[in-house]
This record gives sequence, structure tokens and C-alpha cells, in this order.
Amino acid sequence: MAWDVARALAHAVARPGAVVRRGLDEADGCVLATPLVSPVAVPPVDRAAMDGYAVRGAGPWHVIGQVKAGTADPGELADGEATGMVTGAAVPAGTTSILRTEDATVTSARLEGAAEDGRHIRRAGEECRAGDQLLPAGVAIDPAVLGLAATVGLNRLTVIPQPTVAALITGDELVHQGPSSPGRVRDAIGPMLPGLITRAGANPTTTSVRHLGDSFEGLVGALRDTRADLVLVSGSSAAGPADHLRPALNALGAEMIVDGVACRPGHPQALAQLPDGRLVIGLPGNPFAALVAFLTLGVAAITRMRGLPLPELTNIAVPGGLPCHPTSTRLVPIRLTAQGAVPVGHGGAAMLRGPASADALAVVAPGPSEAIAARLLPLDPGSRPWGG
Repeated sequence: MAWDVARALAHAVARPGAVVRRGLDEADGCVLATPLVSPVAVPPVDRAAMDGYAVRGAGPWHVIGQVKAGTADPGELADGEATGMVTGAAVPAGTTSILRTEDATVTSARLEGAAEDGRHIRRAGEECRAGDQLLPAGVAIDPAVLGLAATVGLNRLTVIPQPTVAALITGDELVHQGPSSPGRVRDAIGPMLPGLITRAGANPTTTSVRHLGDSFEGLVGALRDTRADLVLVSGSSAAGPADHLRPALNALGAEMIVDGVACRPGHPQALAQLPDGRLVIGLPGNPFAALVAFLTLGVAAITRMRGLPLPELTNIAVPGGLPCHPTSTRLVPIRLTAQGAVPVGHGGAAMLRGPASADALAVVAPGPSEAIAARLLPLDPGSRPWGG
């Protein structure tokens, strides 16, 4: 299956989670299921935008008092009067300007300075009025969104929750401490996945990464028992004697949706749906190939589970050109420069040196020769596509 088709299909087959109500302290990373509408005007009254003095009319002014930040009724100024103010305090009725402290000269109760009409006053409803739609549904909630919700007095939001993701790492040859040795290979995929899952906007399960031997029965049991919206399986997605993913999926009655992708690296990746609706993604056992598969199928599925559209990838020039594969999409680690994309090398299926030092992956379409332009696939799945 073509790389773009596989990516689009992974997005199409996934389903957003059920809409829930969550407090602001639990909503970060979720997606707004309904528009964010302000129930009140912000600010509700005219407020001082600077520390200084509220004044009325032309100076000099007579200072009659001080308005504190929590004062509910600041009173009213007569012409020629002033009162001290702190930033955010409600201004007295009749105020024509706020004179900043640094622009003011006070002698006894006499205030002098240059005050510009309307200056340094935040007017009632300046940010929004009651009933204004501040954000549409489908916006990913970040700290600024949470702050905005709090500003307008909301305590809870209606959201699509983050999906849960678990990972099963298979391989009798894998070790999890120290270096590789003859017959033993250090697991590099397991340490990558929790961060990738989180950056993609999902929640790793409590036991997000579980290690299994090369056992058909063990894999069937783990797939059956793992409670997550999406299960990643690494190291069993090819067709060798120790690769049990496809037989295990068949035994569980899963529907195969993607069975191999025409890309280099990462072509043995797979996507299936279990009868209960959970998705399973097969990641190749080579580390860079597994990373490519997660960025291809995993990120697309998680994006849809969050209720978000699949982002388009931005084009970039490749001044030196990149060799095309005749039939497969190439994913090439590159750095971004003022002139365009520059490959960093070390892009073999088993290598992470290239992607670790890269800014992005160049998506090089199949062709007979070299590409002078490519698309950019973010290595950090939480980043916004360049130009998007």
C-alpha cells in the first residue's frame, strides 16, 4: 500500500472517544468537543491597565484616595480629581485616563503629569462579550486555552479525551540494560515509545511498555488482555519464523486494514482492528523503521482518536536533491536550513543516529531519479507542521 494511502487509512479507520465533561485540571491535551463560549463579558467593568492614578479632566488634579485591586465600588471622580490605582482595579465612574506612576509628579495631594484621554484603561467587554464564541470545537486544549476558560469563569469543559495507548515489545534476543552483545540486542524501541505516545497527544497506559518473548500464545494473550484504545506491537510485524503478529491477529478475529506499506524504511508495518474496536499497529523490529511506522500509522490513528484532522505536510526544497526509490516512499532524516532540506545521513532501518540529529524527515515520493523537493514529516508528533 502506498505510504500516503496507509497514513490516510489509519486516520479514517480510527474513531474519536466519547465526549466527556472534565475539570480544567484534567483537560490539558484533550480536544474541545463544543465551542468555547464566554458566559460573561471580559473585563466585566472598566479596569486600570497600569499602576498609577485615575484622573478626570485636565490636570493638575487633587488626589482624593486610593482604589485597591479588590474594591467592588470605586466610586466616582469629579472634574479635576484623581485617585491612586493598581493594575486590574475597577476605575471610578467619570475616569478619563490613567496616568502612569512613572509619568506622575505628586506634591502633597497635588498630581501633575501628561494624561492622554482614554489611555491605559481596559474597557468593559474589550476582550469578549457575553455569548461570544472564543474558540470553535476541534481545538486542542493547551495551557493558553485553559487560562482563557478560567478567565471567562468556566470550571469544566466538554472534550474529546485523549486515547490510551499501550506497547508490546517482542523478541527473545532483546536486553534492557547495558549494550548489545553477540546474540543479544539492546532494546531501543521501548524507551522511545512512551515519549512518542505522549507527544502525539495520547495517554500511555500504566504499564505502557510490556516486554514479551517470541511466543504465539504469549502474544495472543497479551493482545486479548491489554486494555487500551491502541496497542503497538514491535518486532513481530514481518514474515519470519519468530513474527507472530499476523497469526495472533487472525486467531483473535481481527480485520487487517494495512498489511505492509511501500516505504523505506518501515515497509513491514501493519494496522488491524480487533472485534471490540481496539486498533493494533505492528511496528518493525528495527528502531528507525519502528519510528517511521509510528509516525505514519500511529500518529494518524491517534490524531483521529483525538477528533483532529490529519494535517497536510509542508513542501520544502532539497537543493542537493535526494535519490528516489522506484516504487516506495523514502523517509530521510534532514536538517532545515535557509536553503532547504539537507540530509544528515545514517538513515538505515536499524539506525537512530540520523533521526536523533535531524529536524524532520523528508518524505520523498517514488520516482525514476532524484527529488528536488519533498514534504516534511515532524519527528516530534506534537509539533505543528511547518507552514500549517
